[in-house]
Amino acid sequence: MNISQPIGDSRRQTAAEEAFERLHSDIISLRLPPGTKLSEVEIAKMYQVSRQPVREAFLRLGELNLLQIRPQRATLVKRISLQDLENTRFIRAAVEVEVVRKACQTASTEDLARLEASLAPQKAAVDAADTSRMHQLDYEFHRLICESAGCLPAFRTIAENKAHTDRVCTLELSGDNGMAEILEDHTNIVRALTVRDEEKAVQMTRKHLSRLDTTLTRASEKYTDYFED
Repeated sequence: MNISQPIGDSRRQTAAEEAFERLHSDIISLRLPPGTKLSEVEIAKMYQVSRQPVREAFLRLGELNLLQIRPQRATLVKRISLQDLENTRFIRAAVEVEVVRKACQTASTEDLARLEASLAPQKAAVDAADTSRMHQLDYEFHRLICESAGCLPAFRTIAENKAHTDRVCTLELSGDNGMAEILEDHTNIVRALTVRDEEKAVQMTRKHLSRLDTTLTRASEKYTDYFED
């Protein structure tokens, strides 16, 4: 398994938080693909921490439906559930549309400048076909919108629900101009926010989220082993 590097002791986060973030990243990026068996002992050794932080991370990821924890047996990275995807997409869309509406009303000049500035590194990632970098920048973009709306706590809800769709997006992001489409959507959302066009911003956000329909269809047909029956 080509997973994240060992956790550094110098960082401020707790070992449990870092173990969670490492595992979360490895699952979303498919470095740990659906169906992978995980051992607390093995992960603790790879991340150079004790078993307790790994156990806590496993429990959190289980609550997010990303791990299937089986007592006395190996923990599994959960296969992708189409029903879970439908539920999480509905929640994310409901929250994100309202966040964008508020951002149109409350975003400061500085907020808008940060959103505009976030587009350049996204373009660089698209040009370099760097899916991992684009994934990180996509998270940052949606976090900036929440910040612009004064609703940063909403990003936790968005991120938790985004995790399920991101595994599907990882399967398809590098093909068929997937990253270029994301950049185009982000650019249009920023343009609408800049001119305070609330309906346009909502329209572009819905379009952005609706791209998952095609992505999901393609991914579930090509990678059947990654999906639940």
